[in-house]
Amino acid sequence: MTPQRNHLLAALPAEIQQRLFAQLELVTLQQGQVLYESGDTLRHVYFPTEAIVSLLYVTESGASAAIAMVGNEGLVGVSLFMGGDSTPSRAIVQSSGAAYRLQGQKLKDEFNQHSELMMLLLRYTQALITQMSQTAVCNRHHAIDQQLCRWLLLSLDRLPDNQLNVTQELIPHQLGVRREGVTEAAGKLQKLGVIDYCRGHISVLDRKELEALSCECYAVVKQENDRLLPYNHNHQLDHLTAVNSCSHFVS
Repeated sequence: MTPQRNHLLAALPAEIQQRLFAQLELVTLQQGQVLYESGDTLRHVYFPTEAIVSLLYVTESGASAAIAMVGNEGLVGVSLFMGGDSTPSRAIVQSSGAAYRLQGQKLKDEFNQHSELMMLLLRYTQALITQMSQTAVCNRHHAIDQQLCRWLLLSLDRLPDNQLNVTQELIPHQLGVRREGVTEAAGKLQKLGVIDYCRGHISVLDRKELEALSCECYAVVKQENDRLLPYNHNHQLDHLTAVNSCSHFVS
């Protein structure tokens, strides 16, 4: 496992890589692990290589909904270099895997000293804001079926392969809907031949059709990522024609 498996780290100039890579700590993030809660002072940033981290907004009643997800295309903890030391969202590991952790102050020091790093991170932040905005629109205006398609596609784009393991409770929490709604939506996709769904096991049989059934939100987010983060595009080409990918709902 190398830091270059994270696309942001791979895109850094060699001079900055040399300094930062020596400060990185390889960690394994476990599904359900909370990296920080709303209002916490952020001490570290995380660069996922295999893991996916969801950013969720949690209401006073305990209800939650994902506002964005971060995988090997980016980092968790943008508030540190955007002028704030805390964030109103919760960061929880959606899919287990490796990540590199860096002390927040070290990233801030580099951000303030090098315009290339600053521009790269600001472009990533703009892409993240686009994802957050589109997710809000999607959750408000689109059917659960479409939201599930979008969520599956965004997740698969952020994994080194097409395997995704989640609990049955995770997706409802991510979408902010009832578990029965997700089960019904998955059943519809199966009848259409897009996925095979049996005993909590989902195999994506036709990714192209999955994209067609998704609302425009997935395409908007992906196009903005490709525009702002061109280094990320080549890493995702294999996903565009991928088939026989799997998702597992682990009880």
